[in-house]
Order: sequence, then structure tokens, then C-alpha cells
Amino acid sequence: MTVELEEKLTPLPYRVAFLPGDGIGPEVTNEALRLLRAIARLDPALSFETESFPWNADYFLENGTMMPSDGLQTLREFDAIFLGAVGDKRVPDHIALRQLIFAIRQGFDQYVNLRPVRLLRGAITPLAGKSTVDIDMVFVRENSEGEYCGIGSIQSPGLADEVALQTSVFSRKGVERVMRYAFELARIENRPLQSISKGNALNFTGVLWDRIFEEMCQEYPDVRAENLLVDAAAFHLVRNPERFGVVVASNLFGDILTDLGAALAGGLGFAASANLCPTKEFPSMFEPVHGSAPDIAGQGIANPIASLWAVGMMLAELGYPNWEEQIVSAIEQVLQIGSVRTPDLGGTSKSTEMTEAVISTLVAPNNARE
Repeated sequence: MTVELEEKLTPLPYRVAFLPGDGIGPEVTNEALRLLRAIARLDPALSFETESFPWNADYFLENGTMMPSDGLQTLREFDAIFLGAVGDKRVPDHIALRQLIFAIRQGFDQYVNLRPVRLLRGAITPLAGKSTVDIDMVFVRENSEGEYCGIGSIQSPGLADEVALQTSVFSRKGVERVMRYAFELARIENRPLQSISKGNALNFTGVLWDRIFEEMCQEYPDVRAENLLVDAAAFHLVRNPERFGVVVASNLFGDILTDLGAALAGGLGFAASANLCPTKEFPSMFEPVHGSAPDIAGQGIANPIASLWAVGMMLAELGYPNWEEQIVSAIEQVLQIGSVRTPDLGGTSKSTEMTEAVISTLVAPNNARE
């Protein structure tokens, strides 16, 4: 009995690996860490053990690689990974991303990239006449294969007849599992589902995607589902965002459309993201997806909202969805009051001030792990 009581009173800490990265990455990662520590003080059910890894452009320039050869083995020991940002003009983007972000996503089978596109109360959309009711969707992006699988070659480099070949890989397993995740989410949340494809032009990969979508529709007759061509989807996102609920798309199409969605929701400062391994075999990774923004790096003015929201997504995946709800609600309260806003939101506040304002609205929860 004494041992059981001690375990309840002293929960084992969740181990979180932080990859601050480049540019504003270390700044917004620090804000995420501040929020995490504040939540641990408020919630006796939560404690965290964190470790930071300097795998960024400086590391690459010194070692010739974005992370050590045993990097994945090191990260596998953690419960979650938090990424700041990757990108530095000294290292080609395709090398930096392939050796770090893609290596983690594919190595840890994080086949679901989950990105909420939601206009928060107090945020401003560029769409006239649209409100928080109209812009509220979630993208389920295939995250491990598709157009980003990294297979291809360049023939006759530098010559007049140079040719670049990039192979997309769409496996039945890969398409089925991400689509099933999306259909299940749509069913649970009672949302419509949109499948995004280009089957009229991509006569192999697009056709397979569409065929599996039709099979899944038969399996989930209770889910209102439709198939949209990616160009039509872009059009309707701007004209009729209220049409969308759960949006499932391939790696490339999901990547492009979610940035469009972020613009509709107020900017990339609101773009939180989760790279999920739904089987729990490997840790999942959480990140703001605004990039490294080198033009404002070091000034302390980066909008931390996406980073704070990503902390909420991480806690939800660990089994505490009410903390994500409270974090988002706190962000909305700060936005609605309007006295604390970073420059991208029309204010003059520092990143730290925005985080402090959000933290100050949080309260100790009366919750149990779900």
C-alpha cells in the first residue's frame, strides 16, 4: 500500500527531447519550455524531465551531418520530441530537412502529420465576412512517404540535357492507415471529411489514393465524405472554408494546403503541428511550423503561439487533452484582451511577454489522465 501511494503522489516524469534548431527556433522553444514548467507547477499529475540537443546548422558545419549517427537511438528513449525550427542559409534546405526532420518522421514512423487550422477568438482572418465558426478544420497529412520519400536522381548534372527524376511512393498500407486515421477522427468529432487528390492527372498515385478513398467510404458510411482535386480544394478553402472538417491529403498537397490554411487563420504564428506515431512504438514530435525566420532571429519578438499550442498538442497525445483545451483558451483570452501582441499581430510585445500572459490565465486543473 505504501508503494502504491508513493507512485500516485510522485508520478514518473515524462521525458521530452528538445531540438531548438535554427533562427527563432531556440527562442520559441524556450517559450514552450517555460509553459511546460508552469503546467508542471500547476498540475500534480504531471512532471517533466527535459534535455536539449544542439542539432542544427552549426552542428552540421562542424560535423558534416545534422545529427549524430545514433541520433534516432538517443531520441527513442524519450516520451516526446519538441522541435523549434530548421533552416539556415549556410546549409541547403533539402539537406537540413532530409537529415533531421524527415529522418525523424520516417525513422519513427510518424505517418500522421496533424495540423489544426482554426481561427481563434481574437485573431484576424484576411477573409471578409468569415468568423471562428467558419474556419475550424484539422488536416491529416500523410507524413512518411508520398512525394517526400526522397527517391530520385539527377542525370547529366550541369549539362544541357540535365534531367531530374523524383519518384513518389504511395503504398496501399501508407494510404490506408492515414486515411483510416482521418475517417476515425471525423467519426469521433462528427465532422465532414475531404480527401484531397489529383487523380485526373496523376494516373497512378492519384488513382490509387482515390480508389482507397472509395473503399474507405464503404467502411465508414456514417461519415460525410467527399473527394476534391487539390486545385479545387485551394479555391474552396478561400471561398468556403466552412465546408471543411477533417482534411486528409498526401505529403505534398497537405504541406501546401496547410500553409494556405494558416494564412486564413491569422498567419504562420498560429501554425502548430504534431508528427504522430499512432502505434506508440516510437515517440511523436511536436513543432511550430513557421520556419526559422532568420530576419527576426535574436530580437525576441517571434510569435510563440504556435509553439505554445504545440505543447498543448503534445500533452493531448500524452493523455491530457484538457490541457490543450486550456492552453488554447488562454491564448484566445490574451488575443481578445489585446494588450499583449507580438509585432506580427500588430503589437510591440516580446515573445516572453506573450508567453507570460498566457501562463497567467492558466489554472490548476481538476482532471484525470484520459
